[in-house]
Amino acid sequence: MDSANRLRTVVVMLATFYPGCTYIKRFAYEGWGRDKWQQPDKVIESLQIHPGDQVADLGSGGGYFTFRLAKAVGPSGHVYAVDVDEGLLDYIARRARDESADNVSIILAKYEDPLLPEDGVDFVFTSNTYHHLEDRIVYFRNALKYLRTGGRVAIVEHAGKGWFDRWFGHWTSSETIRAEMEAAGYRLQREFTFLPRQFFLVFTAAS
Repeated sequence: MDSANRLRTVVVMLATFYPGCTYIKRFAYEGWGRDKWQQPDKVIESLQIHPGDQVADLGSGGGYFTFRLAKAVGPSGHVYAVDVDEGLLDYIARRARDESADNVSIILAKYEDPLLPEDGVDFVFTSNTYHHLEDRIVYFRNALKYLRTGGRVAIVEHAGKGWFDRWFGHWTSSETIRAEMEAAGYRLQREFTFLPRQFFLVFTAAS
């Protein structure tokens, strides 16, 4: 195991034992070197998000993708940072104020429902969060009511290629994601394969 992975292991373990520390959790989710394997610019480009779109970043964490999504939708669009962690959401809110990112809002969600705006969103995006959801079929069935006509759901999830992810269960197979999303009322639109550590699937409503 290289030094970066050893450090990631230590930080994630610290985040587990000291869950109230927002800084540790942010570092655990982002660390250093993530841009290399996450390829965030290519991920955003692949989503084909349009200026003016309304986007939900489910499990937004420290905002790694939130502010990139906000740039993609532009000032006429909006991004909702959705999480169950108040500390991380407070950090995103402060950063949004500091950077004058007026198109970013936070939502403190329920574990079974993202509590998105009633007028819905064009895109639901989630990265490295799928394995944390307890009843994913119920969760995404609840999320379906917030998805506008023609809307999409993108799931980027750990593929279990490293010992850490497999040991701690921080991954979900592509087959499981597809089966659960179909059961929740979605159909697979496209699967990207350029991410070395993750699955990347895009779904739409089945009907």
